Parts: sequence; C-alpha cells; structure tokens
Amino acid sequence: MKTLLTVMAIIEAGAGLALAGVPSTTASLLFGTPLDSAAALGLARIGGAAILALAIICWLARSDTHSAVARSVIVAMLFYNFAVACMLAFAGFGQGPHGILLWPAVTFHVAAGSWCVATLRRNEDGVLR
Repeated sequence: MKTLLTVMAIIEAGAGLALAGVPSTTASLLFGTPLDSAAALGLARIGGAAILALAIICWLARSDTHSAVARSVIVAMLFYNFAVACMLAFAGFGQGPHGILLWPAVTFHVAAGSWCVATLRRNEDGVLR
C-alpha cells in the first residue's frame, strides 16, 4: 500500500503541476490541440490544482497504511483512475485529433486502477482475499 500511494503521489503531482503550470501544452500532448480560451485555461488550472490535492493526500496517507483512511484514499484513487481512463479513451475514439500521450495516459490510468484493486483485495497479512 505504501508503494502504491507513493507512486500515485509522485506521478499525480507531476500531472497536476503540468496541468496547472502549462495547461495548453499539456492539452496538446493529450488531445493534439492547445487550449484556445481563457475559460479552458482556467478550468484546466483548476483541474491541475485538484490533481495536486490528490497527490498531497496520497503522500500524507502513505505513512499510515494500516488505517481506514489509507484504504479510503485508495478507493478514491481507484475511482479517479478508472474515470480518467474512460474519459481519455472516449476522447481517443472521437473524431478529433489525438496527442502523443493520449493512449499512454489511458494505459497508465487502467494499470493504476488495477493496482488499486489488487491492493484493496489484499488483507492485513498481504494475502489476496
């Protein structure tokens, strides 16, 4: 559980910083087109801040892996990863252009969500239920 939360914290911090700091470039890498309005840039930066919040909670929960809170964080990350994978895949199957990082991002989020499932299925002794 500690490794999962640490990896999630580091990767999501990078994604959150990228989205908050250079939202148009991040959108280009994912969707093949830059953001072209102030509203889109603002919403992307808010999304980046939300992803940073997820990174922070993962980082803080990693030191108390036997608590109900840590398991709850992993449940939230499970939802987040599968939801993002679905939304990105939906964009990938659309008619518009696609960025070079779209399908790697989908793959990463499916893998991260699967890791969350596997972690949640383990009991206190580390044995799968």
